[in-house]
Amino acid sequence: MEEDFLANWTTQARKGLLELCVLAALRGGRRYGYDIVKRLSGVGGLVIGEGTIYPILSRFKKDGLVDAALAESPDGPARKYYQLTPRGRGLLGKMLASWAEVRAGVDHITATGDES
Repeated sequence: MEEDFLANWTTQARKGLLELCVLAALRGGRRYGYDIVKRLSGVGGLVIGEGTIYPILSRFKKDGLVDAALAESPDGPARKYYQLTPRGRGLLGKMLASWAEVRAGVDHITATGDES
């Protein structure tokens, strides 16, 4: 029972954070999908793969948060590169501010057991 609860809780926590991390990975400039996967695979506990990242990028493109363009690659076939749009940059800034506020509150309550 505890294992099931923890697994579900962890999955739900990862979902929202993954979207934040994908947008943040694009903050430095354009990247192709697998490059984003490699970049985020080093984030402990995030658990990301190509099957996870491409649906998120597709949704972000549909929502106007990222632009996508094919570009030739010296290492093989053309790659689809993604970059933040102005709307995506604005949303990322808001998400980072919200995350900082939530993280500070959670850190405080988990460290002290007191919310004030």
